[in-house]
Amino acid sequence: MITDSHAHLTWRSYGEDLGAVLARARAAGVERVIVPGTDVASSRAALALGAAAPAVFPAAGIHPHDAAGADAGARAEIEALCRQPECVAVGESGLDYAKEYSPRRAQLECFCWQLDLARRLDKPIIVHCRDAHADTARIVTEFAGIRGVMHCYAFGPAELAPYLEAGFLISFAGAVTYPGNEENREAARAVPADRLLVETDSPFLAPQAHRGRRNEPAYAAEILARIAEVRGEDPVALARFTSANATRLFALPEVGN
Repeated sequence: MITDSHAHLTWRSYGEDLGAVLARARAAGVERVIVPGTDVASSRAALALGAAAPAVFPAAGIHPHDAAGADAGARAEIEALCRQPECVAVGESGLDYAKEYSPRRAQLECFCWQLDLARRLDKPIIVHCRDAHADTARIVTEFAGIRGVMHCYAFGPAELAPYLEAGFLISFAGAVTYPGNEENREAARAVPADRLLVETDSPFLAPQAHRGRRNEPAYAAEILARIAEVRGEDPVALARFTSANATRLFALPEVGN
């Protein structure tokens, strides 16, 4: 049993075949999918999808790309969505200095607001970090005691310490399969088993065998197999470990319940 801990199934590229996508995921052994929101509209859609598809568990948040437009009304709605019991996490939140679609100041302020929201609601936070390790690590450290996951971890082993020390889980996506990404594989080898998650970040970052095409949750099995190979572990055992970690972090029901 595999849990895809991050997939944007509300993305427009799934508009015509989402049922088939979920069926392929089940056939590949992917039995649960966490679907984060990135703004008010996608967060609403994630909760609606979760209500319609038992294997889908929604989160609500504001992506750093959308931080500049997150006014008081948007934040109030995100908070209301996060307060719903079916919402398993706050996010996708975080910092992105690679493209800076929102100014850094707006990103930092919105990230801190969502960390505070996660603390007030006692829910985990899903953190995006691209080219912003120093600020992300500093802020996560300042909000000690919050549960969360570094989604789509893109760095090597040298950057792991502040996130692991903060108690965060580390999730690896399709980039861990890319031939030139040995540092990321070293990080996947270094993360303790009880802190490890796998994800697809669908529809983005398809693993090497599907690179350049739309990603989907079924491919989490291939990502997990590559991580198991790197760690010298049995893929079935690693699937159980990572799914147990997802159950614990997101307070998910066990499969079949």
